[in-house]
Amino acid sequence: MNIPITQTTKPVSRKLLLYFLDAVIILITGLLVAIGFALFSDTSCGMGVFLAEIGLAVFIHILTAVFFALNNIIWRYAESREYLYLILAELVGSVITGIMAVLFIQPPAAYLVISELCIVLTVVIARFCYQVYAIHHKNFKNRDRKRLLIIGAGAAACRLLAEINTVKDCGLLPVGFIDDSEQKINRKIHGLPVLGPVKSLEEIAKKVEAEVIYLAIPSLTNEARAAILAQCLKTDCTVKSLPLLTEIADVGNLMKSIRDITPEELLGREPVTLDNAEVSDFIKGQRVIITGGGGSIGSEICRQIAAKQPARLVIVDFYENNAYDIQQELIIQYGESLDMEVYIANVCDFDRLCRIFAQEKPDMVIHAAAHKHVPLMETVPDEAVRNNVFGTWNTVMAAERCKAKKMILISSDKAVNPTNIMGATKRICEMIIQYADTVSEYTQFSAVRFGNVLSSNGSVVPLFKKQIEERSDVTVTHPDIIRYFMTIAEASQLVLTAGAMADGGEIFVLDMGEPVKIDDLAKNMIQFAGLTLGKDINIRYIGLRPGEKLYEELLMSEEGLRQTLNKKIYIGQKIDFDHDTFVRQLEELRLLADDCTGNFAEIERKVMEIVPTFKRNPLSCVHYDVPVNGVPAL
Repeated sequence: MNIPITQTTKPVSRKLLLYFLDAVIILITGLLVAIGFALFSDTSCGMGVFLAEIGLAVFIHILTAVFFALNNIIWRYAESREYLYLILAELVGSVITGIMAVLFIQPPAAYLVISELCIVLTVVIARFCYQVYAIHHKNFKNRDRKRLLIIGAGAAACRLLAEINTVKDCGLLPVGFIDDSEQKINRKIHGLPVLGPVKSLEEIAKKVEAEVIYLAIPSLTNEARAAILAQCLKTDCTVKSLPLLTEIADVGNLMKSIRDITPEELLGREPVTLDNAEVSDFIKGQRVIITGGGGSIGSEICRQIAAKQPARLVIVDFYENNAYDIQQELIIQYGESLDMEVYIANVCDFDRLCRIFAQEKPDMVIHAAAHKHVPLMETVPDEAVRNNVFGTWNTVMAAERCKAKKMILISSDKAVNPTNIMGATKRICEMIIQYADTVSEYTQFSAVRFGNVLSSNGSVVPLFKKQIEERSDVTVTHPDIIRYFMTIAEASQLVLTAGAMADGGEIFVLDMGEPVKIDDLAKNMIQFAGLTLGKDINIRYIGLRPGEKLYEELLMSEEGLRQTLNKKIYIGQKIDFDHDTFVRQLEELRLLADDCTGNFAEIERKVMEIVPTFKRNPLSCVHYDVPVNGVPAL
């Protein structure tokens, strides 16, 4: 038997009052039945017999209520199990009363049965009436609460409603459900109407004057969730959601699970499903080094590798705080079962890198260390070249020297027809990978290219969140700017899948779906935060930043595409270039980058020579006394 919800701190005086009220209810019920029986039946019993039975019933039922702790239950929040418990307790009291009455009082059998049934019924009805009164009185008393619509009328939504009704001063007044099931529309669940389908959400929200919407369908796919959120955007309501079933930490307290809408949910793109068995087989028992392992993508790669039983996980990062954070996280999660080491090192230090690689002897190297902030790198192109280009070169050479089996470079969509130094250096990194794969004796080299990663360090989403929290203007560079997005988990899975699939020399490209308009993303995040654009907060267009372009690309026109076994992953065709010329150009670029005279124009000329597709965007270019387009003569 389920033990009822109890309230152990209720004052004794209040409990005594409730038992007294129970006694009054039982007494009045018994008297009314007795009077009716005396008036309409041919009984020869005197009124004394009825009164004796009524007194016995009051005594036995009150003892039963005390024994079953019926008044420890908070009846305002009672559900079906509490009422079943109450009926069971009262039936036990009725049976005991009946036995005692037959033995000592001997009232008419018909009267005894009718009176006891009426007592059970009135006790249950009294508590139900109190519950209805308490809820409606609470609703009337708290008219300042925000009116809530719940999308979904399934088990999760019903449980959520029950919790809302039990939370004191939760600030919410549920007004109805929204559900597409025709069997539920125009019917009531726990006294609350199912008002209509999702497609009518805007009209219904206005009609019931809703202020808040809770999306309470944890089983939704990403695509279906995005479609519902698109309807929510047509209202002026604050929107929150239950997470996916797999993400709900405490199914017994859904109110704690309610959260803000995430930017990932706005994309509506189903996550890429990768062959985890293939990746697990590839990682298990391998020694893996991750450069930049403390970054947003690098740390997620560490998490996914740690879960696949590597022989050893080695994290290399120059920023000690990030490296420390992921180290402690993995120690807490895996303890001594994970063989792990962390090195604080700069990939620009070739000798240091070689010592680490020689000591660790990795089977696989994932190179995630890079400078990626476009506007910042525009002001220090020499640093972008040193860290991105020659940090990659150093890692490639170290991997080859220690005879690693594979190395995967994390590249960027900004490497395609770059308009900035960062993107151009990433394109050179891809060329280094393809060059190294042709000359390597031991190691297979490949690259993975994807667009912007949601919520990664330096991405636009954390910036928008911070600005919205601070109620400052949300800064968008241009109303027409678009970007491709993917989640950190997807990006990390793609890197590992590339490692498993790679034969050497490939540039793996993910099908990232439709591009996202940044202006729309900002507006949606503002609305889902419960703010009104133009009233609570504004969007300010600040113009394209140095080196930025309106539209990013994932593939160069001459690369073409070759589909892999996974329909979401493609491989770009190799672009031929003269290797001897490329190596010579890299040496010349190294000399320019190491020259501390600030010869940025010369560095850019050389980068343009190596990457002919590097062409400045006139709307966002940085001038180093170099032509905007074309490669100037040396």
